[in-house]
Amino acid sequence: MQRYSIVSLVREGLRGHAGWRAAWRFPEPKPAYDAVIVGGGGHGLATAYYLAREHGMTDIAVLEKGWIGGGNSGRNTTIIRSNYLNDESAAIYQLALDLWTELGRTLDFNIMMSHRGVLNLAHDEGEARQLRRRVEANRLNGIDAEWLEPADVKDFCPPIEIAPTARYPVLGATLQRSGGVNRHDAVVWGLARAADSMGVDIIQQCEVTAIRVENGAVAGVETTRGPIRAPKVAAVAAGHSSVLAKMVGIGLPIESHPLQALVSEPLKPVIPCVVMSNAVHVYVSQSDKGELVIGAGIDPYLSYTQRGSFDIIEHQMAALVELFPFMSRVRMMRQWGGIVDVSPDASPIISGTDVKGFYLNCGWGTGGWKATPGSGRVFADLVARDEPNAIAAPFSLARFASGALVAEHGAAAVAH
Repeated sequence: MQRYSIVSLVREGLRGHAGWRAAWRFPEPKPAYDAVIVGGGGHGLATAYYLAREHGMTDIAVLEKGWIGGGNSGRNTTIIRSNYLNDESAAIYQLALDLWTELGRTLDFNIMMSHRGVLNLAHDEGEARQLRRRVEANRLNGIDAEWLEPADVKDFCPPIEIAPTARYPVLGATLQRSGGVNRHDAVVWGLARAADSMGVDIIQQCEVTAIRVENGAVAGVETTRGPIRAPKVAAVAAGHSSVLAKMVGIGLPIESHPLQALVSEPLKPVIPCVVMSNAVHVYVSQSDKGELVIGAGIDPYLSYTQRGSFDIIEHQMAALVELFPFMSRVRMMRQWGGIVDVSPDASPIISGTDVKGFYLNCGWGTGGWKATPGSGRVFADLVARDEPNAIAAPFSLARFASGALVAEHGAAAVAH
């Protein structure tokens, strides 16, 4: 890994950063590759990384219509957890959490992984029963989970309001101590550098405008930087996945919605963990810079815009002040939005298709970031072997015809 002293950092600043060595190449697209990955976010880069590392496939292009990490990878709140109810969900998210734990060392890149713990609050008896059930299901799947009584919640997160007279009294919470947050741009840069070092071409400002199909099989893609031949095309484009699928005549059972978040002015350390609440629908953590990172639910309307409506912000701020009254005096500094693709059962689609050589990884809804390395690992297996491994198999597109759904709507409290 390239390292710099304080003197060299100051010198580079004084000469306009002209001497930095690029972390990855900026190649021109070749006429043909063994595989093309459409989408240069965390999932797409992780797929390329694991294809090269685990399967020796290095003649790969990652095509990104903007800049890498400029979509949902740069527009989320970086919450990491695996405490999902269903066995299938628990397996893929726990795989991701295990990979997150070692990813910084594996990439030799500081992704700022912080296992600070994730609290899911219960505000009524029904919610408390549901969350206790999830704790037991998690334990059966070998996932760390525990139930905290209100006093224990207060000990773990001192600024939270637990008074029984509160509008939304805290009756307890689940805690996953291994959950936490990391730094999204560091993850993207680390994966890009690692994939590039193994020969993967990362091509930015290269939008896919069409996917060529010949005799029922993928033949390549048309892009704003020219045609590229490839026998395998893997679509990992989050909210735009349905647009790509339509290029080969496939209609996907997903909807695209805006999901927004915002940050406050920097504060001294005050929130020691991630706090999530379903009843008042808000979640909050604190960044290393001191900003409170705050989010809530998706906007109800369908859209491809990277912004949301004001009423969502208004609702989540009201909820936040219910849980943390002192935050009524904190100024909010900026807001952003991403595009999430939501499937009917709130679970992802990791699947081959009827078009030979065309693969889909989409439908993650609001849970995409936490799955990044696990998603890339299992999708790489699918693309390389043309069949899913045991973890990815339940998330086939065929489940919507067979009825074997992985129903996560409401099963895992706040879906983020």
